[in-house]
Amino acid sequence: MIFLLDTNVCIEALRQRNAAVVRRLAATPASDVRLCSVVKAELYHGARRSQQAQTNLVKVENFVLPFLSLPFDDDAAREYGRLRADLESRGAVIGPNDLQIAAIALVHGMTLVTHNITEFSQVPSLNLEDWQATP
Repeated sequence: MIFLLDTNVCIEALRQRNAAVVRRLAATPASDVRLCSVVKAELYHGARRSQQAQTNLVKVENFVLPFLSLPFDDDAAREYGRLRADLESRGAVIGPNDLQIAAIALVHGMTLVTHNITEFSQVPSLNLEDWQATP
């Protein structure tokens, strides 16, 4: 199984704040974990806005290094358009960055690892895991 990490999971791992996330990530081969350009953008944004921007940018760079990163490409754009139209028709809109992340996960057949289950569960056929809920 290939996992796509959502931003909230990356932050928990970067801050070493959640033992379950740190443990699960350490136990999962890097070859089974993916990031995407949208998540990386959110991580870089957060690092730059922090009180210790340079230190946190280095932490982000080191964190993302072992993982393959997938772009928001044309296939993901088509899936995004399909998903957004479907969700809007059902009155179940989610944030644009989350929608991009979901589209990337679906296009590549990956399981999205997130703590934001409520929002992402609105996306049909999206496989989800919450490593923060794991004991």
